[in-house]
Amino acid sequence: MERTEILEKLRKKEIKAEDIAKSVVEDPALLPEIFSGISSGNPRTKLKSAKTLRIISEKNPGILYSQMDFFIDLLDSQNNILKWIAIDVIGNLTSVDSKNRFEEIFKKYYSFLSAESMITAGHVVDNSGKIAKAKPHLTQKITSRLLELEDIPPTPRLTQECKNILLGKAILALDMYFDQIENKNDVISFTRRQLNNTRNATKKKAEKFLEKWS
Repeated sequence: MERTEILEKLRKKEIKAEDIAKSVVEDPALLPEIFSGISSGNPRTKLKSAKTLRIISEKNPGILYSQMDFFIDLLDSQNNILKWIAIDVIGNLTSVDSKNRFEEIFKKYYSFLSAESMITAGHVVDNSGKIAKAKPHLTQKITSRLLELEDIPPTPRLTQECKNILLGKAILALDMYFDQIENKNDVISFTRRQLNNTRNATKKKAEKFLEKWS
C-alpha cells in the first residue's frame, strides 16, 4: 500500500483500521502517514488513524515506543476519544517501556480515575491489569489506586451506578495480577464488600473472584 493512499482510503471508508494496522506492522515506513492522520480535519480520518495506532500498540508496541511522547501529549486532548485511545496505547506500551517513561506520568495517568467521566476512568481501570503485569514494581501503587475507587463520592456525572461499573472493572483488573499483590487481604475485603453491590454484574464478578482466590 502506498503512503499517499492510506488516508484517502480511511476518509472514504474503503479500508478497515485493522487492515491498515496489519500493513503498518509489516511495513513501518507507513507509520508517519498514520500519525499525520491524527491532525486531519476530517473526523473519520482522525479517529480511524487513532484507532489504527491503538491496534498497532496491541500487536507490536515496539513500533510505537519511540513516539510515546506523542501519546502522552494526547492525554491533554479536548477530544475525549483521542484521550481514551491515548490511555489505551500508553497502557500497551508499558510492556516495552525500557526507559520507564510510564513511571514519570503515573500520577497524571491515574488522576483520570477522579475524572467526572466513567468512560475515561474506565479506560484507566481496564489497562491497570496489563500495566501491573508489565511493571510488577508498581503493583502496590496501582492496587491502592484501584481500591480507592470505592471512596470516590458520586457526582451528577459520575453517579453511583457509574461507580458500580468501575468497581466491577477494578475486580477484573485485580484478578489479572492478584498473585503479585502482597496485601491480598485488602483486596479480598474490597471484593467481599462488592457482594452487596446493587449492580448485579459487579456482584457476579466479585463472586467469581472470591471463588477463585479466597
